[in-house]
Amino acid sequence: MQSHKVSRRSLLRCAGGTLAAFVLPRSARALVQNAGPVMTTLSGHMAAAAGRALPPEVMASAKLHVLDTLAAMISGIDLPPAVAAIRFVRGYDGSRESTVVGTSITCGAIDAAMTNGMLAHSDETDDSHAPSQSHPGCVVIPAALAVGEQFGIHGTQFLRAVALGYDVGTRVTLAFGGARFQTETHHDSHATAGVFCAAAAAACAANLNSQQMKWVLDYTAQQTAGIAAWKRDLEHIEKSFVFAGMPARNGVTAALLVLAGWTGVDDILSGSDNFLMAFAPQADPAVLIDKLGERYELLRTNIKKWSVGSPIQAPLDAMEVLLKKHSFRPEQVKKVVVRSATQEAVIVDNRTMPDLCLQHMIALMLIDGTATFRAAHDQKRMQDPAILHERAKVELISDEALDRLLPKRVAIVEVTLVDGSHLAERVDAVRGTAENPMTQDEVVAKARDLIAPTFGRTACGALIDRLLTLENVKNIRELRPLLQRR
Repeated sequence: MQSHKVSRRSLLRCAGGTLAAFVLPRSARALVQNAGPVMTTLSGHMAAAAGRALPPEVMASAKLHVLDTLAAMISGIDLPPAVAAIRFVRGYDGSRESTVVGTSITCGAIDAAMTNGMLAHSDETDDSHAPSQSHPGCVVIPAALAVGEQFGIHGTQFLRAVALGYDVGTRVTLAFGGARFQTETHHDSHATAGVFCAAAAAACAANLNSQQMKWVLDYTAQQTAGIAAWKRDLEHIEKSFVFAGMPARNGVTAALLVLAGWTGVDDILSGSDNFLMAFAPQADPAVLIDKLGERYELLRTNIKKWSVGSPIQAPLDAMEVLLKKHSFRPEQVKKVVVRSATQEAVIVDNRTMPDLCLQHMIALMLIDGTATFRAAHDQKRMQDPAILHERAKVELISDEALDRLLPKRVAIVEVTLVDGSHLAERVDAVRGTAENPMTQDEVVAKARDLIAPTFGRTACGALIDRLLTLENVKNIRELRPLLQRR
């Protein structure tokens, strides 16, 4: 039985580029040329990605985002979304195709992509792409890893699939208007961008041709889902599914359906009842291919310095600067005022989860002088009298003037000391953003903080070293022993 499975998979791999041409009836094959210019350009770019060299700075960035996302998966392994996903996927354990990170479970690529996506966004640790209002890493890396393992691709192709996923999916919600798309339609921008991110990465890992890429985009459009009601989720499980698990699963499904010989609409971006008409009639299709191969969205994607909600990043940066400049102690502080954009403030105002509560994280920073992953997820400390004492000093003010600067997340922190001194710091470029990127050493330090408590220092070091030299990996399956918790 196993040999039959392997031979079938080998057939699909070898014939992936030509299978559809043999199974399609003549009338269907004649429709191949009906795609419009945007679809033709996009699908052609996607099909060539597996063999197209990336600029050195993009390769370097891709490795750091892979490291950062895998670290997010590992650190999130015991959080509620990860626990829920792993409990679900254990029923499918047994297939040798793809790894569930941080466990001994192997399963089919679709289930692995969903579960690893849930792990990657179990927390507020993964990367984010502000212009498109999406979190690409938590869908791209699970998709590329799941399908890449299925077909045993080399490390360089894996990195190219990752870069393609960032480039394709983010351009979808950019074409839709970015953050405005979610506000006006109540569709979730993260899920909408994410499913196309995952599909592009998976299809690249599967070596699909340009015709197949057209159908992948078709089945991706049909599976686009997610509404902004996740904001009412108190335990982050639904949010993790909407941001990452669902789009990763659906994107991989689209790629594997087409690989299995499914056909569809040649151009879901134009013609009657097309995807743009259904989701964003005001969309600009040209944005979908704007500067493809020239502007790499990886280089515009933020890596978080702090493992907390994005609206808290700038305030923590500002508080860290103030503490370093002035070396004040908690007992010297009379009041802390944080000014944030109104759209940002509502997300983090007195939340029940520590890593999403601005007032709590500022109080934590005052006492600890920093904000580690462990401290940001210590629910008990939310009831610590010392923390509560400092938290009472923190006031969050919604500043409409800062709304006009979005998607740039600007924050102003003002500290009044008991002696009457007034200190202030404004952060216009959060550490880890394209305007103020983290160094490789900083990303590695963050990864160690996230991975070592779960894997131990030795295994953590081995994994980091391997990920930083991914271009030398001959088969992405070589990562499996390094990704599993012993």
